[in-house]
Amino acid sequence: MLDIVYSLEMIGIVAFAISGMVVARSKNMDPVGVFTIGFMTALGGGTLRDLIMANHPVYWIKHEEQPILILAMAIVFSYWKRSERIRESWIVFPDAIGLGTFSILGAQLALDLGHSWFIASLLGVMTGTFGGALRDTLCNEVPFIFRKDQIYASIAFAGCWLYFLCQWALQSEALSLTIGLLFIIIVRMAAVRFDIRLQRDPT
Repeated sequence: MLDIVYSLEMIGIVAFAISGMVVARSKNMDPVGVFTIGFMTALGGGTLRDLIMANHPVYWIKHEEQPILILAMAIVFSYWKRSERIRESWIVFPDAIGLGTFSILGAQLALDLGHSWFIASLLGVMTGTFGGALRDTLCNEVPFIFRKDQIYASIAFAGCWLYFLCQWALQSEALSLTIGLLFIIIVRMAAVRFDIRLQRDPT
């Protein structure tokens, strides 16, 4: 099970780092900027979660291969000419993967530390959304989580509760993780594709 969780973490880190680096390149940032935005996007949510829960040292400090991987990705993105052709609209899918992965894993860690379902779901949402919010804020964009035309945090919140219920009903950690993760990714992509919103402007 630990191998599955770690693999999901690495997938989430790569996905969120890509989304951050794509935006950074679109803003004509240098390699330092590309690394910084990629790092903040991939590890910002988990860092905030660990600080709030006094879970020290912060996770990525114990796993230095994660920031090293992001640094290597930043170098490739900065000097790979074709990366300049990647459109910002293409970050939706990797962002959805990162959102799902870190929301569920953040909620799982909070449960393991003895927190209630409600608190764990809030910490899961925080883990999944804060990195993207940092990315967009630093790149002078309105974060997905605050856009009226986007369903974002609510999907992560619902996915965390689906994970809790599946874990309670199915008694299978791996299956519950998979269901919660796929729910967030699929619903997020469907919301973008079909313009599903929590609120619309009056016509």
